[in-house]
Amino acid sequence: MKKQSKIKTLLRMVKLVKPLTGFMVLAVTMGTLGFLCAQFIPILGGYAILGGLQYEIPLSLTAIWVLLIVIALVRAVLRYTEQRTNHYIAFTLLAIIRDRVFKSLRRLCPAKLEGRDKGDLISLITSDVELLEVFYAHTISPICIAFLVELVMVLFIGSYHWSLGLLALIAFVSVGVLLPLLISKRSGTLGDELRSDAGSLAAYMLESIRGLDETIQYGAGEQRLNNITQKTQQLSEKQGRLNKLTGVNLALANTFILFFDAAMLILCTVLYTKGIVAFDGFIIPLIALMSSFGSVTALANLGTTLQATVASGARVLAIIDEQPETEDITDKEKVTFSGAAADNVTFSYGGETVLKDLSLTLPENKIVGIVGKSGCGKSTLLKLLMRFWSTDHGTVSISGRSVEEINTTNLREMESYMTQETQLFKDTIAGNIRIAKLNATQEEIETACKKASIHDFIMTLPKGYETEVGELGDTLSGGEKQRIGLARAFLHDAPLMLLDEPTSNLDSLNEAVILKALKEESAGKAESLCPRTVVLVTHRKSTARIADEVIEMECGRVS
Repeated sequence: MKKQSKIKTLLRMVKLVKPLTGFMVLAVTMGTLGFLCAQFIPILGGYAILGGLQYEIPLSLTAIWVLLIVIALVRAVLRYTEQRTNHYIAFTLLAIIRDRVFKSLRRLCPAKLEGRDKGDLISLITSDVELLEVFYAHTISPICIAFLVELVMVLFIGSYHWSLGLLALIAFVSVGVLLPLLISKRSGTLGDELRSDAGSLAAYMLESIRGLDETIQYGAGEQRLNNITQKTQQLSEKQGRLNKLTGVNLALANTFILFFDAAMLILCTVLYTKGIVAFDGFIIPLIALMSSFGSVTALANLGTTLQATVASGARVLAIIDEQPETEDITDKEKVTFSGAAADNVTFSYGGETVLKDLSLTLPENKIVGIVGKSGCGKSTLLKLLMRFWSTDHGTVSISGRSVEEINTTNLREMESYMTQETQLFKDTIAGNIRIAKLNATQEEIETACKKASIHDFIMTLPKGYETEVGELGDTLSGGEKQRIGLARAFLHDAPLMLLDEPTSNLDSLNEAVILKALKEESAGKAESLCPRTVVLVTHRKSTARIADEVIEMECGRVS
């Protein structure tokens, strides 16, 4: 994934707000008015004191008291509206971002996600996306609010004397801009490291949970626990360093505020004693400055809080930007299946040549067995037929047309693909099978299960097809999972079936039932189905025996 600068990441995160610009304007407006209300309450109190001392003031004491009550009430409404709007913006954008992330993952799958830490991906789509709420609810509008509020306050304080306004400007810039930049520079790449370590820990924890049986069996629990402890301590240490910087930041912010309050007191005193300003020019600017740091104090903490947020944003944007191995194809003429072929295909993965000058034909309505040693490229060939990857050289074609010239949806409709490892979801058995054909009837599901020799087993379960299979199908055996995967392939009802070791976990009896069903499928004898081409990748001689043609592969070539 490409890394971007923090500034570029921030700008891209801000651009995502564009569809909600109206709500952002509302939030900034309400926030600005709310802070001004809060800041003018003590200022009006200052005017009331001046009125009580018989100084000339712009409003009567009665008007001041009425304004104080009104402003206090309005401030509550404004603050509520601002916070509600900001959080509406944040959670709406999080939903949009999640949608884009999942669409991106769908485009990248499976080629770009093979070998990626699943725990790290889970961390990205959960905690990293959640951290963006801080940016959209507590960063963008507070920055705009602070700028507008302090601009008003600088002009108001400067109306008594330009030097007072200049000092106020320096104070606000120091606390709200220079201090966050200083802390951000000191923290360096700590935020990126923190998010990376969090993803690494999540991946290790997921791996440990999935491999719990093996860990217990071989007595490796202490080692795993030590590694988890070590990773947790590393994460805690970095979080501690970030928290320390946050504390230093807060202390510096308060020190700056006290310093500038004292500087304002001294400057007001000098101007008053020299007769440059009247007594109201002494008391009001001082009160105004002391009450005006609320909005910039919120910015002072951004130097540390933004570190983790920007790091999360960079990780999320990187997955959105990542280009898939193969883009979806649309707007091509629809193709009807009439056989498949590979012509002088060469394909490399990770710098290693997997297939070299491979040529073969998969005739229509035939069973083609592909055999060979592990690593010779059998499974890779099926993935190229599915166009999960593109070839380096040569052509993979369906019905005489390159798969690069067939609509992706059309291609997947023509192919049923069963991998070596069947992925099951936390759903019912029927739900897990129905993903192959979302509008399938119960009768169609049962027919597919009978062909896969799993129907009788399902009917022995208390809830039959409505039985929950558990997360990752952990309530089922390897053979049962495999037969459910095969039932999906039958249900998809495609003219080309690509089966990767479909009977590797099955006993001879179930294998015989399934092979008989495959033979009937290829011959078109199965009920209400047209003939199919079946590509059967297998190590078993008994499985390959049903093939009309057997192709032996060795070192990426047909031997």
